[in-house]
Amino acid sequence: MPTWDPTQYEKFATLRDRPFLDLLSRVGAQDPQLVVDLGCGDGPLTLLMAQRWPGARIIGVDSSPQMIERAREVDTEGRVEWQVGSVEDWDPAQAPDVLITNATLQWVPTHRDLIPGWLQALPEGGWFAMQVPGNFDAPSHRLIRETVAGHPRAQELAGALRSDAVEDPSGYADLLATRCSHLDVWETTYLQMLDPAAAQRSPVLEWVRGTGLRPVLDRLRPEELEPFEAALTAHYDRAYPRKPYGVPFEFRRVFAVGSI
Repeated sequence: MPTWDPTQYEKFATLRDRPFLDLLSRVGAQDPQLVVDLGCGDGPLTLLMAQRWPGARIIGVDSSPQMIERAREVDTEGRVEWQVGSVEDWDPAQAPDVLITNATLQWVPTHRDLIPGWLQALPEGGWFAMQVPGNFDAPSHRLIRETVAGHPRAQELAGALRSDAVEDPSGYADLLATRCSHLDVWETTYLQMLDPAAAQRSPVLEWVRGTGLRPVLDRLRPEELEPFEAALTAHYDRAYPRKPYGVPFEFRRVFAVGSI
């Protein structure tokens, strides 16, 4: 897993929050006792679940100590139990009534094998909800791969790259159908307007710095960072030209919700 920077991630908090809100709106749990957020990140979205289900015990799990530290800072009332841990190693001591994982499973190559076990852990009436980016073929990611390919240490850096690590909606429907009696699976492409105030040199670069570019940044040497980002910025300038209202940035996401 990459080293996460909560401050960089939060630069686009409003745009990153919207898919989670769309996902949560389709979860029909009324009075859950235990809600688990796998890959909770920096905390604010998990706290929204605490507001929706005030009587529930809420657990937020993330592999990044930096993100969990930030989550504890924003949780001023200590409402959520924050835990550092990997998705792969998560094993509920008590079956959750709601299990949510938002923009996390794309980092977990084995998640297709994990989901059936998670579904088996849910009680009757339990809910599972997930959302993953489905944009690995988009210019934002393809140009990272091309820039790495042109780097003098391309072979070393290539190990940080991900292939298309997620299913399409029908693939997740097949997985959830093995256990869920109710399915709600869809995809959405958001046309996000980045940096309407023109305050950022390359808003697409700023976006991927907080997510998909992190593994590559972790492997670059300090003296390599500036030329690598300059080359990537030149690519993004052509792929994502600025308009008077900002930089239009298409972002596809895949959602799956099921209840037992």
